[in-house]
Amino acid sequence: MTSPQTPLIECRNVWKVFGARSAEAIAAIRQNGLGKREVLNDYNCVVGVHDASFTVGKGEIFCIMGLSGSGKSTLIRLLNRLIDPSLGEVLVKGRAINGLAKQDLRDLRAHTIGMVFQNVALIPTRTVLENAAFGLEVQGVAPAERRRIATDALTRVGLADWVQRYPRELSGGMQQRVGLARAIAADPEIILMDEPFSALDPLIRRQLQDEFRQLTKSLGKSAVFITHDLDEAIRIGDRIAIMKDGAMVQTGTAEDIVMNPADQYVADFVAGISRIHLVKAASVVMPVADFHAAPVADLARTGLDADIDALIHLVLASPHQAVAVAEGDTLRGVVTARTLLEGLKGDAAPAAHAAASGA
Repeated sequence: MTSPQTPLIECRNVWKVFGARSAEAIAAIRQNGLGKREVLNDYNCVVGVHDASFTVGKGEIFCIMGLSGSGKSTLIRLLNRLIDPSLGEVLVKGRAINGLAKQDLRDLRAHTIGMVFQNVALIPTRTVLENAAFGLEVQGVAPAERRRIATDALTRVGLADWVQRYPRELSGGMQQRVGLARAIAADPEIILMDEPFSALDPLIRRQLQDEFRQLTKSLGKSAVFITHDLDEAIRIGDRIAIMKDGAMVQTGTAEDIVMNPADQYVADFVAGISRIHLVKAASVVMPVADFHAAPVADLARTGLDADIDALIHLVLASPHQAVAVAEGDTLRGVVTARTLLEGLKGDAAPAAHAAASGA
């Protein structure tokens, strides 16, 4: 049984290397720092996941993103053991799943973890209701009960009027909603999403992103969401992990990653991201001691969570072109026109984090 501190998902130094000589390849990577191409050339092995460690907490949406071939889809398949790791350990609710017996693994997939793929794979000869209830049917739930549960799930995703239709009568976005309804009908604690919206038109995609986040939060579910689109990850995720060549290059909140990229690869990823609603006051404050334009007591106040868009309005309305930032009754710093411009450019204000933490 999990304690409040136990992550729902934990990966401990997980590797997945495809090929007959995977153990040799992993040893060579560790000892000699071989890259993905060298491993392929020297050992005829493909590095899928390279020493990944992370946790997913209760109620958290954790986005894993990267370019094609980065290992993100391989990683998500390790989380419900659709494939086995070459090395390392995956725990779900504190229980290692590497050695689960077949029945225990089936129970895990049926009751704890739901999954939605990019290709939602609806059964064309079954109605929307029957598709949504399919997982419950496999579990042996009585017909009347599974129809009730599936109808409720379809209502939650906005398809209450489509239960007797067939997949061919639905748009791509509606079919994805059926896939999500099928996943939540089984009431899993964890939902795995493998690029479910990538083939949809931009407007429908944004709508489903918002609906997915709202639904997941309202139901108290945890989710791992795979995407190649940083805008999507920012829109959906509480935290984001960026992958390259099977390795997790950086993990953090969207603001952490945008303001403090770990390397040039991440910096290139975030270069075109708008910071208007992403970056908060805590990242662009300057220390009170460095502000000399006016008495701080004369400035309007706002909180650490005010975004740049809100801060711009406050600074423009100020005769001193500045706003004080407070946490409760404690003053944390000052935002000026200059620090706002630095935040928009991508440079944190000097000593901003020290000021925000009270250092």
